[in-house]
Amino acid sequence: MGPKGKNIIKYSLTTVLAAALVWLAFRKLDWSDFLDGLRRTRWAFVVLFAAASVLALVFRTLRWKLLLNPVDPKAGRLQIWDANNVSNLANIALPGSGEFIRCGYLSSKRAPYQKVLGTIVSERFCDVLAIALLFIAALAFNLERFGSFFNEQIWLPLSGRLGSALWYILAAGLAFTSLMVWAIFHFSDRSAFCGKLAGALRGLWQGFASFTLMDRKLLFITYTVIIWIMYVLMSYAIILALPELSGLGFIDALFISAVGNIASVIPVPGGIGAYHYLVALSLSSLYAASWETGILFATLSHELHAAIIIILGIISYSRLTLRRHK
Repeated sequence: MGPKGKNIIKYSLTTVLAAALVWLAFRKLDWSDFLDGLRRTRWAFVVLFAAASVLALVFRTLRWKLLLNPVDPKAGRLQIWDANNVSNLANIALPGSGEFIRCGYLSSKRAPYQKVLGTIVSERFCDVLAIALLFIAALAFNLERFGSFFNEQIWLPLSGRLGSALWYILAAGLAFTSLMVWAIFHFSDRSAFCGKLAGALRGLWQGFASFTLMDRKLLFITYTVIIWIMYVLMSYAIILALPELSGLGFIDALFISAVGNIASVIPVPGGIGAYHYLVALSLSSLYAASWETGILFATLSHELHAAIIIILGIISYSRLTLRRHK
């Protein structure tokens, strides 16, 4: 089977998974309660959500610029901003495709594709660490409440039969990848094909290690902290927008944001379905909120953020296209 056929199967499976999660999240929804909650939404706080969302994207651009400096110091902020926006737009339709697209926009003779991709891997690695720290911080603030939810709704399912199978698949995948990398470097002197692959992997590693070559590491960490504060602020803004959640505070927003980010790990277009189900589950389980309120929270957060990404993505794509024509 060719690459095109494999991609069709992969994206079909992710679409089916997204549809199943949407059905699971919305199947018991009382639409009259949902619409009533929407009518009582405080829209001024939704504007705050939008501002925090855009600021998070701005600081992501500034952070990636720092990572790219050792690879390509001439990459401009506006160019990086546009590449990021087009990448986010592509990820809504095809999960994971955006990372390769923004590499294509920024790669050049000065900055080979593999090195640019390596900076993205480094960036994503930092985000995974940030999500883990977000969870740890939330658990530290309220271990009794958040700990029980994490154990019952996340850890136990992952440690069950299906979870065990996934862990075995992950371990087998890591072992196979390690073996392949060893074989590529071992035979790089004897095989032209392995030699090219070894060169690509070296470029990828150089891009990944760009963090160690940065002059302003503290500024990179500061940008990362600000990005994740913006994400928590986005959750807190929607909490303030919904009267039904008036008893919740910033620490609750911290945990809800951490739970919602788990959806980014699930390979569905734009996190749709997965985000709605996990957020609604956390709100109904932890705070006894109605399922309708949980779905309203998730819908406002997810769809508004998606609308911002689509608008900015279209603007940036148009600008990049015009620049290339010129």
